[in-house]
Amino acid sequence: MATKDKKNEIIAAPVIEEDESKVRFHTITIDGDKYRTLFTESYKRRKNWEKPNEKKIFSEIPGTIIKIHVTEGQEVNEGDLMIVIEAMKMKNKLIFPIGGVVKKIYISENEKIPKRHLMLELE
Repeated sequence: MATKDKKNEIIAAPVIEEDESKVRFHTITIDGDKYRTLFTESYKRRKNWEKPNEKKIFSEIPGTIIKIHVTEGQEVNEGDLMIVIEAMKMKNKLIFPIGGVVKKIYISENEKIPKRHLMLELE
């Protein structure tokens, strides 16, 4: 709606672009509430979320593998010691979040690994 002064002359009006057909609002739902928004280019190029595979164990921090306490084919239980990783001069003991059989180990001792690196896989 346009704003008019006392003489009924238009002093402000919404800007209507000729290429309005390219503007696409998207409706997203978060916790049951709906929002209208425009997606940025970086949002459109984002990596889509995938449900994590609990059988693949990734590193949560970058660091150096000090000791691997399991071998391929070994049966492990939830809470068993898996790996010791050194990060920022601190040694962190990693334990298994679930039980299973070690299918494949993708790391070796003294290897430097980045964050989100696949360390091992369970069957």
